[in-house]
Amino acid sequence: MSKNKYLFPLIVMASLFFLFGFITTMNNSMIDFLKDAFNLNQVEKQLPNSFFYGAYALSVPVGFLINRIGYKNGVLAGLLLVAVGFFLCIPMVALGYIPFLGAVAVFAIGVVILQVAANPYVNALGDEKTAASRLTLTNALNSVATVIAPIFVSMLIVNDTNDPKAVQIPFGIIGAITVVVLLIMFFLKLPEIKGNEEAVGGSEKKYKSSAFKYTHVWLGSLAIFVYMGIEIGIPSFFADYTDKLGLEFTSGDRIDLLKYYWGGLMVGRLIGIFVLQKFSARQILTLCAIGGIVLVASSLAIGASASTVALWLFLGTGLFHSIMWPTIYNLALEDLGPHAKVASGVIATSVIGAAILMPIMGAVQTITGSVVIAISFLFVYYAYLIFFATKGSKIR
Repeated sequence: MSKNKYLFPLIVMASLFFLFGFITTMNNSMIDFLKDAFNLNQVEKQLPNSFFYGAYALSVPVGFLINRIGYKNGVLAGLLLVAVGFFLCIPMVALGYIPFLGAVAVFAIGVVILQVAANPYVNALGDEKTAASRLTLTNALNSVATVIAPIFVSMLIVNDTNDPKAVQIPFGIIGAITVVVLLIMFFLKLPEIKGNEEAVGGSEKKYKSSAFKYTHVWLGSLAIFVYMGIEIGIPSFFADYTDKLGLEFTSGDRIDLLKYYWGGLMVGRLIGIFVLQKFSARQILTLCAIGGIVLVASSLAIGASASTVALWLFLGTGLFHSIMWPTIYNLALEDLGPHAKVASGVIATSVIGAAILMPIMGAVQTITGSVVIAISFLFVYYAYLIFFATKGSKIR
């Protein structure tokens, strides 16, 4: 395939990254609103993350499914479930918190299918050496969505009455837009890539019999697991951390401030498109993990003594978190050839890290009464990413 032939499908995949980036961030941005709307405790308010990211436990069978039906059919199935899930939320939210979360799980499964299909497809659309740069490019559009989503939530969902039914019209709009995207995708023709070896010239190469036999796939999967604790940990504990800093914000104010965190991810990914053409994914991942450690440690150390500075240091971590996902994903999928689809499912399963780590951190906060102790878990996650970048990602 020529490079020109890759351009259009890359644009199509980028639009899907926008969609599931918007949905993911919107779900996370609603945590504080849902806590007030349903009168939830610290653990219960993290359940939207558990239901949403818990769907990623299905990533391995989804990987096998996509390996069988192809990328396009996988994308169509994912879009259909996303639309159905959002429409189901309209009646379910009136029935209570758990029924609403059940509907969230439906569109979450759709997002999982889109993720598993899109990442290896983008990875395969061109030279393997620039795969991380392509993933960063598509993730940049994903980040644009993450900036828009909190604004969408604060403007159309959050209200003074804390009525959970406020989600009905906005969710209906998202469902309708998804149906339109589904119809467009149905009539599009996308080139099918059976393995990464075709994307780099078709040269024959021997691979192991299964994706499960590559150590860097498993270690990369764990890297995605802890990365989710990093990316989602900041916005999940942002509200309680601002209280700790003595900053009095309304729920709407907090959601609005989070746009700067997600904006940092967007700016970082735009920069990363060019940086990753000059430096290796291993070097950039190491640097970003160290940068995250420095900012979080500085914010906690300063604390309420300079609350505004501590706030911006905390939000500024988005800049360093920006390129972590594409670099981890690229390193974990490196040199897998025809096993890329199944491996993508294995790796994507670890997005469940957000479903597991957030409630654990919430429970620690409840038991200890300290949001600082809960946030300190991030240092463990950063340390593992440094290990994966320097040692664990090497192909064995």
